Amino acid sequence: MPINVNDVIHLLCRISEERKMKAAVRHSGRGALVAGATAFVGGLMGGPPGIAVGGAVGGLFGAWMTAGQFKPIPQIILELPPAEQQKLYDDAFAIIRNLDWADAAQLTALVMGNAALQQKLAAVLINYLSHELRAEIRNLNLFSISLCSQHAD
Repeated sequence: MPINVNDVIHLLCRISEERKMKAAVRHSGRGALVAGATAFVGGLMGGPPGIAVGGAVGGLFGAWMTAGQFKPIPQIILELPPAEQQKLYDDAFAIIRNLDWADAAQLTALVMGNAALQQKLAAVLINYLSHELRAEIRNLNLFSISLCSQHAD
């Protein structure tokens, strides 16, 4: 059965909510740049021990800079432009296309009741976010099994 992009996007949001996934999209690179730069400066000023100290200090500073920058993945997904949502849909649809469902609620119930499908769709989401958006992802609970009694949002 044909299913629209929004239904699959909401399914991916539901999976990421269940797993309490968050990501930092814009500022994770800046934190890494600060850590590398301070390690470099530390190396210039103090040799090998300076690299270690500079890297540690820069890592802490970079972490501090990006603290609070993490947003829930459902928010990130819903803010994607339609073309990006279509890419994500295409990747997810490759996994669910062989399922037999009548509507979006039944598809959600099928996926949320199957840990293996959730795992595959979470992997699609992680791959998309980390490669396409260069996001730093945290709070992954990839091995949890959702035993939701709700079948529809």
